[in-house]
Amino acid sequence: MSLEAQHALRLLGERGETLAVAESLTGGLVAAAVTAAPGASAAFRGSVTAYATELKARLLGVDAALLRARGAVDPEVARQMAEGVRRELGAEWGVATTGVAGPEPQDGRPVGTVYIAVAGPGGGKSAALRLNGDRTDIRMESVRRVLGLLIGELGGHGRAQDTEQNGET
Repeated sequence: MSLEAQHALRLLGERGETLAVAESLTGGLVAAAVTAAPGASAAFRGSVTAYATELKARLLGVDAALLRARGAVDPEVARQMAEGVRRELGAEWGVATTGVAGPEPQDGRPVGTVYIAVAGPGGGKSAALRLNGDRTDIRMESVRRVLGLLIGELGGHGRAQDTEQNGET
């Protein structure tokens, strides 16, 4: 069970707010981490795993022209995914992940390129990550980082930290 998920849920509970998740490269791992924590049902609204690019537009409202121009691995795509899932699932907070877990590059982006985003009542924040490791490592670190970004936005000192080993660019 994820300590980040527990921390985020505690902060959401203290605020009486809810969370929705939009995932691409993590394929449901963020939602799984959140729902593994006791009491998740008090704050977790649901998730959309929009792995296929066209689903990001159709289900989450990501601008189709943006997707055509830049591909799915893009910071603005992550931001729109977070805002879209927040809106569509009726939550105060939305988080999103998009990126390249490998083994091959995608949309001209190298393996380990990840964008995460959080959208909330007062706006949002995104982060660009350049993660190292294999597919599993990249996906699991993406989960940890997006939950950390949410914790930070909720005022709980989480962050998507910058490290050379497994961090942002």
